[in-house]
Amino acid sequence: MFQPKNTEQQLRWLCACYFFFFSILGVMVPYLGVFFDSRGFNAQEIGFLLAILMGTRIIAPNLWAIVADRTGMRSELVKIGAGAAAVSYLSFFYDGSLTYLAISLAVYTFFWNAILAQLEVITLETLGENATRYGAIRSWGSVGYIVLVVGGGFAISHWGAQILPYIGMALFIGMLASALPLPANRAKIQQGVTRQPLVLSKAVIVFLVSAMLLQMSAGPFYGFFVLYLKQAGYTEAIAGVFVALGVVAEIIMFMYAPKLLSHFGVKSLLVTSIGLTAVRWLLLAFFVESAFWLSVSQLLHAFTFGLTHAASIQFIHKHFDMHRRSQGQALYASLSFGVGGALGTWLCGLIWGEGSGATQAWIFAAMCALLSMLVVLLLPNVRGAGTKVGPA
Repeated sequence: MFQPKNTEQQLRWLCACYFFFFSILGVMVPYLGVFFDSRGFNAQEIGFLLAILMGTRIIAPNLWAIVADRTGMRSELVKIGAGAAAVSYLSFFYDGSLTYLAISLAVYTFFWNAILAQLEVITLETLGENATRYGAIRSWGSVGYIVLVVGGGFAISHWGAQILPYIGMALFIGMLASALPLPANRAKIQQGVTRQPLVLSKAVIVFLVSAMLLQMSAGPFYGFFVLYLKQAGYTEAIAGVFVALGVVAEIIMFMYAPKLLSHFGVKSLLVTSIGLTAVRWLLLAFFVESAFWLSVSQLLHAFTFGLTHAASIQFIHKHFDMHRRSQGQALYASLSFGVGGALGTWLCGLIWGEGSGATQAWIFAAMCALLSMLVVLLLPNVRGAGTKVGPA
């Protein structure tokens, strides 16, 4: 058991880890498509490359989770993942072919995927009964995302998309520096106990299918949002401000998530959030030229990601025991962000064409969100327990 002072110190380093982890996403997710576009790749090739970025989450997190749950290692895997990802990310500085970049993405994301599930487990286990503080700690990731998505947009507008590898490398080094002080407090693993095969309940299966469809719906947002705004006449800097607006809404939602979840329950809030996600994608399909409706669509990110993520992380944490938690978080990441994200990004790359199919891509996204909402209706009603995920 940690002493209170040590616990607070560890939580500060975890805040820093979240900050740098999501800072990297704040550069890579909105601007990687712009970076690939600047290197001469077309929409189908960009969709393929970004699908690899998502697709490595299908296998890699589960492999790392097996190691974590069988050895009790948590922080060690965060350090290994951060260090190896930083080294392999150096390959981005070379202007290579489609095959070269595909291999580069696959290698660095394989190690990168060792990190987030372990951070979630370490944070929740460190907090223990104080799980209401999760949102306050996780919100540092949102702060990092905002800082870099705005700063990255202005940097790319000023110096061009080729500045991205330099920004990314600095953030990878920051991530590694933040992970190194985490203590190696291994989870206690029972020796001589035969492990039963992982059996998923109906509720978990329904939840995972819904999460996968929801992430499929985010395909055009993760892959082509900034390119879409450029096509509509916005600059990278202004696009970064709109992305940041969505993350600000997400942070505010994290503050209110505990009360909302305790009052309304996971199922009803997921149905509402996913339904609003479908509305968000339709607004982007038909009203992107309007700064007002574009702002409204970004404010809906509070539901698309903020509320659904808060509910999802705690849902998984409560449905898997201590010796399966890494596997639970990894399974969630691999099926939703991995399978769902890869399929959504790849399919939207095919639909997008050279921009002529952009509206159809957002309509496809809205249909995926509606299917996700219909699936989540099959979840049993659960209220109260396991919903305290944000700051008090």
